[in-house]
Amino acid sequence: MSSQIARKRQTKPAPVEAEFPEKLACLFEDKRYIVLYGGRGGGKSHGVARALLLQGMEKPLRILCCREMQNSIRDSVHRLLSDQITLMGLEDFYSIEVAEIKGINGTLFSFVGLRHNVSGVRSFEGIDVAWCEEAQVISKASWGVLIPTVRKPDSRIIVTFNPELDTDATYQMFVVNPPPDSIVVKINYDDNPWFPEVLQREMEYLKETDPDAYLTTWLGHCRQTLDGAIYAREIRRATEDGRITRVPYDATKPVHCFYDLGWADNTSIWFAQIIGFEYHIIDYLEGSQQPLTYYLQELQARGYVYGFDWLPHDGQSKQLGTGRSVEEMMRAAGRQVRIVPRLSVMDGINAARTVFANCWFDAEKCADGLQCLRRYRYDVDSETGQLSKVPLHDAASHGADAFRYLSLGLQDRGKPAVKKFIPSFVPGPQAWMRR
Repeated sequence: MSSQIARKRQTKPAPVEAEFPEKLACLFEDKRYIVLYGGRGGGKSHGVARALLLQGMEKPLRILCCREMQNSIRDSVHRLLSDQITLMGLEDFYSIEVAEIKGINGTLFSFVGLRHNVSGVRSFEGIDVAWCEEAQVISKASWGVLIPTVRKPDSRIIVTFNPELDTDATYQMFVVNPPPDSIVVKINYDDNPWFPEVLQREMEYLKETDPDAYLTTWLGHCRQTLDGAIYAREIRRATEDGRITRVPYDATKPVHCFYDLGWADNTSIWFAQIIGFEYHIIDYLEGSQQPLTYYLQELQARGYVYGFDWLPHDGQSKQLGTGRSVEEMMRAAGRQVRIVPRLSVMDGINAARTVFANCWFDAEKCADGLQCLRRYRYDVDSETGQLSKVPLHDAASHGADAFRYLSLGLQDRGKPAVKKFIPSFVPGPQAWMRR
């Protein structure tokens, strides 16, 4: 095969030959960031897996394989790496274990989800390579945790993804404004000399029947909106009106907080000020598997003057182990608490659409929350094109749920608060959210 099309790589201890599309030669360059993006069929993930396995044979490497969401090892690239080990005949060198892959020279592949494992990610030491797969959904907050963790001299971060929205944090960070010492390569099916015939037929069919979908799926063009996106029109209007911009904190007005509560799922909090007839959304916070004290400390660290904390109805539920509700614990900590009216999801979505036109969002501090609103969608049946009756429950739904509560709380704010006397109580580190 001509070197114009593919390159070959040999390594020790045993001679191993592997072929790569020419555009993946960058995987063997000394760059801090290697970014591979594009449509389906380009061979990005298979190429990275092969390259890392070969590099891990040359010298001991600690390789952290990351995704935004990883509920189990089956959600990771563990299977892809295992398959490549078999295909390249590397079974004598690599030991495939349930949650790790180990080389006889000390090379170690580990697997982690970023969103729900912040402390776990920070605990990894001496990372040589971090491979971030399906990176289009990785949030700005997750990047803020991962990048400083990969700090060993000459360490690398490899980013692979199929673009979706040009406003996504990953696309903005690595394609629109790539960092220093990076190489960014767009690779599509027509760059892959081993593009399979079965995918060729699928590609040609989509090109004929849905040219717009073809551009996104196979050529890696960004979408204007996701299929089934619930707030597509509202986000587009806010963008056109210049309401996603810098929104400064007004120290003369209280900041109200609107929560979606979770433990295994995310807890999401929007920070809003009422300025005349406008709602200034100045900040956003999310986290998972953290006690109430963590969020209270985060709120205090921001230095805002606070008004009300608006909780969903489950904030009144008693917690196992404490016998107290989140509402009671927050009141005991000196917070002013209100409960959002209990309405259906659709009523909440309609309320959100009503207040959206009066909302101004801080583009920097609310970046992850805005990503949730852009990605909040109904599921789409691939065969019929029909939308589901309820929104898809995924990583975006928690921030979107908190925004629903913001909308309901703002519409309900004229009603008097229900005041209760709660004895003084300092919440401990125990789990406190619904499971």
